[in-house]
Amino acid sequence: MKYFVVAGESEREVVLEERDGGYLVTVGGRAFEVEASEGANPDDLVVRISGRVLSASFEGEEEEVRVGIDGESRPVRIEDERERAAHEAEAGASAGPRLVRSPMPGFVVAVLVAEGEAVRADQTLLILEAMKMQNEIRAPSAGRVERLHVRPGETVGSAAALATIAPLPP
Repeated sequence: MKYFVVAGESEREVVLEERDGGYLVTVGGRAFEVEASEGANPDDLVVRISGRVLSASFEGEEEEVRVGIDGESRPVRIEDERERAAHEAEAGASAGPRLVRSPMPGFVVAVLVAEGEAVRADQTLLILEAMKMQNEIRAPSAGRVERLHVRPGETVGSAAALATIAPLPP
């Protein structure tokens, strides 16, 4: 799974893959073998990164947390790729057509709407399979399907154009 981690003015893309009881974590193109176990408190972790042992603690809920590593604490904002896509869609709301993009790489299982069809906000447009899970890709707003950019059976990358939704006339 891909995450976006913002600490201060710095943003890093972090890819997390489960592997043999641990994780392979890729940050900025560099891969690290990581093992984590529960610390003394429920919010504490003991983390082993490529042989180096660190103590980590987490405070907060949702996307905004404080991360403490070996006694040094700082605020961090974390979004996974699905949350990022949803926030970008909300921020990009406008009176013009809206491009619906894939939040992750995947396989188009089904397209449930047709070009020219009116859709309501949050209506399922298509089913995208990723990591053996079927994900409903929904309309960000009410409108008319101006264009479908994919067909069932196609493989798409992260941020690939899936559909264009035009606003309905007033």
